Amino acid sequence: MLANTKAFSAFAVGDLAQARRFYAETLGIGVSEQHGMLTLNLACGHDVRLYQQPGYAPATYTVLMFQVGDIGATVDELTRRGVQFERYGGMDQDERGITRGGGPFIAAWFKDPAGNLLELLQER
Repeated sequence: MLANTKAFSAFAVGDLAQARRFYAETLGIGVSEQHGMLTLNLACGHDVRLYQQPGYAPATYTVLMFQVGDIGATVDELTRRGVQFERYGGMDQDERGITRGGGPFIAAWFKDPAGNLLELLQER
């Protein structure tokens, strides 16, 4: 029934203006706004909607993943733009927060201004 309908992901933030600045200026993603929601215009026509939630609390899990060609260069550039990468105890991460342990991906995590967890992935 829904196989041929347009679908998109969405998650909450505490402040749409702050989210717009971060996603557009810091991450360089195209954004638009309508109906009180921010739309992240991602590659291949994939849209992700952000909405302001009263009594907002950040997600405790990864809400958005970005697959990149060179995770080291991406981490370095985002760090230069003020992004701080997360460090997790018990996880083998280098000084930049990149983990190369197990699985098909190399990964690093960071948070948006609302505290939502985002992830960079590079295929091995």
